[in-house]
Amino acid sequence: MIDDPYNALKLENQLCFPLYAAARKIVGLYTPLLKPLGITYTQYLVFLVLWEQDGIAVGELGKKLHLDTGTLTPLLKKMSQDGLIERTRSSIDERVVTVMLTRAGQELREQARDIPRQIAQCVSLPQTDAQDLYRMLYQILHE
Repeated sequence: MIDDPYNALKLENQLCFPLYAAARKIVGLYTPLLKPLGITYTQYLVFLVLWEQDGIAVGELGKKLHLDTGTLTPLLKKMSQDGLIERTRSSIDERVVTVMLTRAGQELREQARDIPRQIAQCVSLPQTDAQDLYRMLYQILHE
């Protein structure tokens, strides 16, 4: 029926579903690569930011990763307990906590070096399509 008012409620007509399912699939590809490093996918994302910009405020880290402090705080606490990062309060403003890599956190970078290449081999998407998808996803994120 063409005039079905519930057509928009079909799973196959939801943009959110293929995004969700594809994200779960991609994260699942990372799991066996990250397990030997002893880190989760979300911790890996934190490392990607810190390997690029060590000594970042938790608030800024949350903005970069699109994570709220309720998600980020226990994650960082665990990483700190595992000796991978250090968290320090600002002496100027005690509300500001800065995150820095420990030597162990820095050394994980070398072990993780080939992960992006390995993931790229698992996703059979032509380079131009991957670039288009990347651009479109960031367009959604920055709206």
